[in-house]
Amino acid sequence: MGLPAVRGLQLRITHFFINFAANKSPEGASSFLLLFAPTDKTLMIDKTLLKAAIEEELANTDGFLVSLTTTPDNRITVEIDSPTGVDIDECVRLTRAIEARFDREVEDYELEVGSAGLTAPFKVRGQYEKNVGRDVVILTTDGRKLHGRLVALGDGEEMDFPFTVAVEEKVKEPGKKRPVTVERELTLRPTDVKTIAYDIKFK
Repeated sequence: MGLPAVRGLQLRITHFFINFAANKSPEGASSFLLLFAPTDKTLMIDKTLLKAAIEEELANTDGFLVSLTTTPDNRITVEIDSPTGVDIDECVRLTRAIEARFDREVEDYELEVGSAGLTAPFKVRGQYEKNVGRDVVILTTDGRKLHGRLVALGDGEEMDFPFTVAVEEKVKEPGKKRPVTVERELTLRPTDVKTIAYDIKFK
C-alpha cells in the first residue's frame, strides 16, 4: 500500500515483531510506529478536536484510543489498540485520516501513530476488556505485586469500575504439613493499582 505524498515530510516506519506461540500470546505481539516529521512549526493543534476526530475514525472499527499526547511544538503521539491487535494498515489508515482533517499548510505537526505494546500498562477500559480471561500482573497502590487471571469487569464509568482477579496463594491447612496452593478472587478498581498489564509467561 502506497503512502500519501505529503509536502515537507519524511517518513520512517519501524516494525517490531515477536513471534509467540498461540498459547502464550493470543493475538501475537506486534507494534508499528509511523513517524511524520515536519520541516517547521506553526499553530498549536487543538487536542480536543483531534481526539474527537480520532475517536470518530475508530468508531466503525474494533479499535479504540489508548492515549493521545501533544506538546507545545506540535508533536503528536497517538496510541491505539483493539481486541484483535493493530496492524500497520490500520496505523496508515488513521494517519491518512488525521492528515486529511488537519491541514499541514495551516497547522504543521509531527505525528506518531502506533499500537499499544503487548505488555504495556492498561490505560483505558478497552484494554481491561481485551484481556479478560488472560494472566495479568498487578502492582497495587499499597505495594503488593499480584499475578493472577483477570476474571471479570463490573459496570462503571471509564477507569472507575470494579474488576475481579483470581490469584493463587499458599495457605496452611489444618492437618497438613506443607502449605497448599489455593485460588481466591480479589475485587479491585483501577484506582487501587499503580500498574496492571498482560503477564507473559515463558515456558
